[in-house]
Amino acid sequence: MSGDAGRAALDAARDLPDGEERLVELERIAAHADAAGDVRLGVDARLVLIETHRYRGERWRLVEPLDRCLAAVDQHPALFDADDVAMLRSGQRAAVEALPASPRIGLDQARVLLDDLDRRLGGTEPGTVAELRCRLADHLGDEPAAREWYARWRAAGPGRDCAACVAVRQAELLTGWGEWAEAVRMLEPVIADPGDCTDQPEAALVALLLPYLRLGRHDDAGRAHVRAYRRHRREWTAFGHLPAHLLFCALGGHPARGVEILVEQLPRLARPVDERSAMEFTAAGALLCRLAAESGVGHPSGPVDPGPARTPGRTLGLDHATRLAEAFGLVRVTPPGGTPSLAALGGELLATATDLAGRFDARNGTGHQSGRIAARLAERPLTTAPPPLPADPVADDPAGPGAFDAGSGPEPADDVPPDEPAPLTVAVIVSAVERRGDRCAVEPGGTVVGRWGEAVIRFERVGTRAEILHARVVATRRLPVGRRAEAYEFVNAWNRDRLLPKAYVHEVAGGELVLAGDVTTDLAHGVAPAQVEVLVEAVVRTGTAYADAVAALP
Repeated sequence: MSGDAGRAALDAARDLPDGEERLVELERIAAHADAAGDVRLGVDARLVLIETHRYRGERWRLVEPLDRCLAAVDQHPALFDADDVAMLRSGQRAAVEALPASPRIGLDQARVLLDDLDRRLGGTEPGTVAELRCRLADHLGDEPAAREWYARWRAAGPGRDCAACVAVRQAELLTGWGEWAEAVRMLEPVIADPGDCTDQPEAALVALLLPYLRLGRHDDAGRAHVRAYRRHRREWTAFGHLPAHLLFCALGGHPARGVEILVEQLPRLARPVDERSAMEFTAAGALLCRLAAESGVGHPSGPVDPGPARTPGRTLGLDHATRLAEAFGLVRVTPPGGTPSLAALGGELLATATDLAGRFDARNGTGHQSGRIAARLAERPLTTAPPPLPADPVADDPAGPGAFDAGSGPEPADDVPPDEPAPLTVAVIVSAVERRGDRCAVEPGGTVVGRWGEAVIRFERVGTRAEILHARVVATRRLPVGRRAEAYEFVNAWNRDRLLPKAYVHEVAGGELVLAGDVTTDLAHGVAPAQVEVLVEAVVRTGTAYADAVAALP
């Protein structure tokens, strides 16, 4: 298969869902192209295959198609342009990053890929190479080597990566090495000014949970947890942040809330992002189950952690539970004749975490991951008298470093007739979203955030008098940086053919492109609640259409 027939088959494969059928068809096309001597078609099929693996969170499957593509580029450089090369370099980085995330990629394979990437970059991105070598050494338990590469990484600066995301990754390493104050010093400026990074400030907040707890800053840890979990609760890509939330609840003295989160999130173990995330989740869950059982959670006479805005008598996540959790009967008060079974659930989670750690160590030839998980499971609560968790933040409360004050709740709803203009308020925006039957969250700065299908939409008031309604739409699907030209072509076509939202492309860490859009409305002369409902409806409709179009890209 080659020529027009091969191209037609590849175009058809791009339109298939991101499942096994698509992968099999792409591999078939690549094999036929190899047999026919069509080098360009073979590489194009494998580039789509690489993108599909990354989109599905299966970075460990990148090595074979990457090796074939890199060999083709070396043998036939004239057939490929700068975008092809950039995509392959991004793929190489993703494959190396997969080594600490999955035991299914060989240690030698990753080292060869990293050395090859270093050679191809030719010293142009020293921070990228230093970071990868640092994280690889840390995963293997070689802290001296990791610290040496960390120093080089810091000296090189963030380079093309998002500075905020680089700070988060560096702070995570510092936390693992016990340098909690330095981790806080690094991240609090990100909280104060997250810039235009779509992952912040929540990624920084969750990275601060353990440092805050270790330093005795329990109020700050509670505020950071409540604010970050509001977003991470439903985002598929945020699965890797959930262990930190569970550890906060276990070590910070909120076991009942932790069990609620654990049971609610158990279904995501059916398809975790990678084995490392599953290992961390199950280890944190096992620790939580043990500490929760010790504190009496699940017993009729056991304490109840009210948490923020808790509904009286609510069960521990039973409305969201998997069959496994339902079988264990995880409820706040044990039914008559029943027995608490947190220990049984914790036992299953412990077995999973231990098994995954053993797989990593068998691949690595060390005992580092097993030792780390054992140390985690032996931890004890860091406080016996935790401060209560805050309620939802006050809409107009400013967010500053170490000050995520929640206040007493969202601003009260205004008693304004639906057709009478008045200054724009957060309460009116929230009401407009809720009247659609949708859910949203209010951040400390007054930003109203919700998710509609493939779109995350943020409504905020800007301007000197907060008289402008600014809505930002972010498509959850991201594209690799090697598809920059295609991304610009897409947003240009959208802006040419559609009025809303105004689309643009933003590059973030890891060689990915975020496709976002803005809708801005000046309401200096006031706005009636009924008009806000119309504006919100327009943003949601056009924003979801935009995000769906991004998701439908090949």
